[in-house]
Amino acid sequence: MGFAEYDRYDALGLADLVAKGAVSPLELVDSAIERIEALNPRLNAVIFTDYDGARARAKAPLPDGPFRGVPFLLKDILGDLAGWPTRNGSRISPPVPMPFTATLVQRFLAGGLIPIGKTNVPEFGVVATTESKLYGPACNPWNPAHSTGGSSGGSGAAVASGMVPVAHANDGGGSIRIPASCNGLVGLKPTRGRNPLGPMLGDVMGGLAAEHIVSRSVRDTAAMLDVTAGAEPGDPYAAPPAPPSWRRAAEAPCPKLRIAFARSAPGGRALDPQAVAAVEHAAKLCESLGHHVEEASPPVDNDAMVPAFMAIWSSGAAMQIDGIAMMTGQTPGPDNLEGLTRGLYAMGKAISAPQLWGAIFQLQQMARAVAAWHADHDVWLTPTLGAPPPRNGSFPLDSEDVAAGFGAMTDYVPFTAIQNATGQPAINVPLWWTPEGLPMGTQFVGRFGEEALLLQLAAQLEEAQPWFDRRPAL
Repeated sequence: MGFAEYDRYDALGLADLVAKGAVSPLELVDSAIERIEALNPRLNAVIFTDYDGARARAKAPLPDGPFRGVPFLLKDILGDLAGWPTRNGSRISPPVPMPFTATLVQRFLAGGLIPIGKTNVPEFGVVATTESKLYGPACNPWNPAHSTGGSSGGSGAAVASGMVPVAHANDGGGSIRIPASCNGLVGLKPTRGRNPLGPMLGDVMGGLAAEHIVSRSVRDTAAMLDVTAGAEPGDPYAAPPAPPSWRRAAEAPCPKLRIAFARSAPGGRALDPQAVAAVEHAAKLCESLGHHVEEASPPVDNDAMVPAFMAIWSSGAAMQIDGIAMMTGQTPGPDNLEGLTRGLYAMGKAISAPQLWGAIFQLQQMARAVAAWHADHDVWLTPTLGAPPPRNGSFPLDSEDVAAGFGAMTDYVPFTAIQNATGQPAINVPLWWTPEGLPMGTQFVGRFGEEALLLQLAAQLEEAQPWFDRRPAL
């Protein structure tokens, strides 16, 4: 298969070629390797490779899953594969082989995917841009001077540039949807508990984090849930029942929906004009498709939510850092942690148990209020980001001042953390590009457990305004 043809297919399209015998898994792996080698020096999306291992998997019998023979990349956070290191983008994490394979990765393998390597992340995934000291900045394929978003920024750049058709991603405050917006991709954060975090973890930070992928097509995003979704014994949360097939559910006609949209951030803060333009365009498109569209937003007290979220976020980060430090005999400090991470670590160490439980209580109360609002609104439409992708180096990552560092990011990412707090599903859909040619995604939020409805709406939008053939000029 020629190099130029490889990125003209989504993952299911490549798997179909393999099933028909038109191309071999080894040819696909070699095409992915060729593209990584050609583009990664400029984009820095991939930070670890195992080409020999990928070629060996491609030559061996593969599971007969829906993605049989398709090249794939794992994120360097929670993307644990036995024999590969997971460093979380941090110098405090040594490059030692993992002794186990995560449950989610086992399911990726059972679906026929062939991991080739790992993608770039910010340190411990705590910021909305991918610029760690360990790996260096990932660069946006649409304009390499700009950010890929975070924390799945390497995965976003790898898929947008056509290195692989889909890549692993996870989301604790927007980390699937933010890079999907920055790179012009589909990015679904599933309902809490939909995908597993085992075998080592039951949840991450009180249920804030969710696992999935970034992709270029709605059908790939839906079909991957058929591979990964489902609880494993011991999970602390249970998502509502799934349809018989997520892919078939996404192919069903979308019903007429009651869609509310937001022109301003929670608390009434103004958004960048391009964010407003993106959401207004999406609202008009939805209205043209027969949906009822009105301007409204759920009752989110941002002034209460942000401190509660940060209490959980910072104490969870501190727990993780302390665990790695204990196992490796290190002391967290300037030699092994970045400035903003050190500030977050200190903040987390100062959170008391009553403060933590109070923060959890606040977010649970907010989740109930948002759920009640959704009784009258099927979907909430927002800009995914408050502004277009900034240039790399825009955020003060070297400072220990948490208020300054995360204050700037709160304005940039005003919507996505809400769904991590409530557990609701949300999907980024690429419908808008700025005059400078940078992607500017729109986010659709559904009720708890209603990923199928979001996938149906996203598929309808994809048909009305196709984006698959729109790609960066690399």
